[in-house]
Amino acid sequence: MIDIKLIRENKELVKENIKKKFQDKKLPLVDEVYDLDIKYRDAKGKGDNLRALKNEKSALIGSLMREGKKEEAETIKQEIVKYNKEIESLEQEEEKLNKEIKERMMVIPNIMDDSVPVGKDDNENVENEKYGDPVVPDYEIPYHADICERLSGLDKESAGRTSGNGFYYLIGDIARLHSAMLSYARDFMINKGFTYAIPPFMIRSDVVTGVMSFEEMDAMMYKIEGEDLYLIGTSEHSMIGKFKDQIIKEEELPIAMTSYSPCFRKEVGAHGIEERGLYRVHQFEKQEMIVLCKKEEGMDWYNKMWQYTVEFFRSLDVPVRTLECCSGDLADLKVKSCDVEAWSPRQKKYFEVGSCSILGDAQARRLGIRMKTQKGNEYVTTLNNTVLATPRGLIGFLENNYNEDGSINIPEALRPYMGGIEVIKPKK
Repeated sequence: MIDIKLIRENKELVKENIKKKFQDKKLPLVDEVYDLDIKYRDAKGKGDNLRALKNEKSALIGSLMREGKKEEAETIKQEIVKYNKEIESLEQEEEKLNKEIKERMMVIPNIMDDSVPVGKDDNENVENEKYGDPVVPDYEIPYHADICERLSGLDKESAGRTSGNGFYYLIGDIARLHSAMLSYARDFMINKGFTYAIPPFMIRSDVVTGVMSFEEMDAMMYKIEGEDLYLIGTSEHSMIGKFKDQIIKEEELPIAMTSYSPCFRKEVGAHGIEERGLYRVHQFEKQEMIVLCKKEEGMDWYNKMWQYTVEFFRSLDVPVRTLECCSGDLADLKVKSCDVEAWSPRQKKYFEVGSCSILGDAQARRLGIRMKTQKGNEYVTTLNNTVLATPRGLIGFLENNYNEDGSINIPEALRPYMGGIEVIKPKK
């Protein structure tokens, strides 16, 4: 949510930002907020004046009574009753206008960074840089589900019976590899100075709407029937929510945390060949990183965070690239975002394995997260980034470490988490 001062002082800037995101249907919201804000401030001003007048008159009653001027005191009392009714009416008007303003402000996109490329959708995202050589071996790389099955590591048929489409059993060495990658991701981030956390896996609706847009919420989140609780789609949700309504001391910033969680997503509209395997699923696990910092430190943290993900995957012998998200592909709360994509030698293309975002103070405004400074309380800047989301990350690992005989190389960084195993071999 943006600062309403932007609409008061430069509503054309807000409109231009909406146009760059190709969301012209939201343009009328800016003028609506502008007009409603004028009415709100007018009602509040009248209310403040009446409250001051009421207090002034109330102070007179005592002295008039002591002086024996009961009739004058009674007259003022009647005036105060009238003021109370007018104040109550104005407060109701304030509340109504404030609600209407907030409903519209929650839908108006955050102001993007000037460096974000303008484009309609993800087809116009811009490649930044490649890391590692995207090799296609002279032997066939099987589909990742087939690799897992040949290693007796995947059972989707049983998961279909217990849970339906979009679920899976990981078994044996593949299950161990999956867990090893997550453990390595945890320690990787701890070694970068991040504090490890395991958050709640369910959050209330006021936290959900604090960290994401309504459109994202409807498309992603599973609601717990009969309760004000949602299953998280990423631990970023509960990790940012941890600081809801808190005032943080300036000297305590930056706060850098890395969190593990299972994640649950509807994946509405998911389709295609990858659905047969583990690419689009309703349940996965994730190691995330979040940062709360001062505004002026935000971009430095943004660049450090996506580089950590690149470094992580390169340590697992997975070539990656970074892709700058264009304006039309940028979620409404985000200031700037880039995807980290892993090379798929089977498909001969890259696919997303992580996303890094800076959100300015949008989430902090929604959730009331501020820092205490000598100048007063200010909203913090929030960032989030994927270290590892798996089994999607597992797919990239398997394809890039697959040998012609069906075995899987275990890079040195991962071996301590695999009991020293250097190669996973197919069962005969």
